[in-house]
Amino acid sequence: MRVPNSVVLPVGTHVDCCQEEEVEEKTRDIMAKITAMLAERKSNLAHFINNLEGSEEPEFYVDQWERLKEMESCTLTILNLVAVNCTDHRDIKKLEATILQHVRNEELFPEVVRVLPPVYRQVEAAIIDIAQSEEMAGHGMMDLQYLLSKLSRCKHLANLGRELLQDILRYLHRVGLVVWYEEIKHLESTVFLQPTFLITMFKLLVRYHLVQQLESIS
Repeated sequence: MRVPNSVVLPVGTHVDCCQEEEVEEKTRDIMAKITAMLAERKSNLAHFINNLEGSEEPEFYVDQWERLKEMESCTLTILNLVAVNCTDHRDIKKLEATILQHVRNEELFPEVVRVLPPVYRQVEAAIIDIAQSEEMAGHGMMDLQYLLSKLSRCKHLANLGRELLQDILRYLHRVGLVVWYEEIKHLESTVFLQPTFLITMFKLLVRYHLVQQLESIS
């Protein structure tokens, strides 16, 4: 709601736990609640803005007024909910196809047509090969400089520099192929080539009643 021109695709899971008519009913209910939520947000923002404009000394609230006006201008496009059974690979492929269809829609994403330099694709393919190689450790972590040296051994990437690699890693981080926390000092030199390892680790560490569980271990 705070990002300009956001596009949201609601996804309903656990379809396998519902009857077909239930899925349709829940889909309508969720979409109706989202519509009501957006209407309430719009109404609340207008109310807050009117209160500030009608105050005795509105000049003291200029910063708040500008922030509210900025939020009011943020359009939010809600796409039709996609219901999936996460245990069925066909439904996952259906969701993937739906996402790609929307992403390629230039009306939704006017800037989607962007030609990447060939080196981006070459580095992406090389990183996928490295991540899937037998020598890759299970945690998928690799030192940035070591990754650069491995990529530079590829014939077509011999002239790959650190600065260009960092630009490419930022792109690959945004699209979810790798995870690179360049803004964290202790992690800026580490690239996670297998993001799923991080998910597994977080699931083990970040959990409800973690302290009590640890204290219960003799």
